Amino acid sequence: MIVPALPASRDASAAPPPGDESITARALAARGGDPWAVEDFVHALHRDVRRFVAHLCADPQAVDDLAQDTFLRALGSLHRFEGRSSARTWLLAIARRAVIDSHRYAAARPRLADVPDWPLAVERAQPRHLPGFDDGVVLLDLLAALPDERREAFVLTQVYGLAYAEAAEVSDCPVGTVRSQVARARTTLVDLLTDDDGSAAAAT
Repeated sequence: MIVPALPASRDASAAPPPGDESITARALAARGGDPWAVEDFVHALHRDVRRFVAHLCADPQAVDDLAQDTFLRALGSLHRFEGRSSARTWLLAIARRAVIDSHRYAAARPRLADVPDWPLAVERAQPRHLPGFDDGVVLLDLLAALPDERREAFVLTQVYGLAYAEAAEVSDCPVGTVRSQVARARTTLVDLLTDDDGSAAAAT
C-alpha cells in the first residue's frame, strides 16, 4: 500500500500514549488497509521520529522534512512490515536511513541556510520559561558533544528506552557495539559534567 501523503488528522483522544504492542498492532492494521489505523500509527510515533531525526541531523531546519520523508517511506513499504520487530524499532530504522540519505545528498549538493545565523534563529524560536527548559538545553548541548555513534546509541537506549537488541536493529550493528557505545557515552557525559561543575556529585 502506497500512501502519497500523510493522512488528515481527526480529533485526538485523551488516552495515554500507546505502548509498542499497540503501535505494532496499528501498523499491521494499517498494512491491511485500515485508514484510521494509518492515522493512529503516524500520530503515535510522529513525536518520537521527529525527536530522533533532530538528534541525528545537523540542520534544525530539516527536521520536519526528514520526519515527513520517514513516514512517506514507511507508508510506502508498509506492505512489507510483518511485525517481527516492533513498529517503533522498524520506523526508527527508516528514520535513520532518511537522515543518512539526507547527509549524502547535502554532501553532494551543499545548501546554504535561509538565514545568516541559523543556530541563533533556532534558539530564539524556542519556547522559554517552561518547566525543564533549561535542563533540556543542557542535555542537548551535552549530547551534541558526543561522537555520532555514541550519541545515537545513547539516545535510542537511554532517551527512547529501546532494548539494546532493538537499538542494534535500528543502527544495523551488533548488540555488543551498542553496549560499548552507550558505556563510552556515559563516561564522556560524566567527564563533561565533572569538568563543568568541578565535582563528581553533579555528574551523579
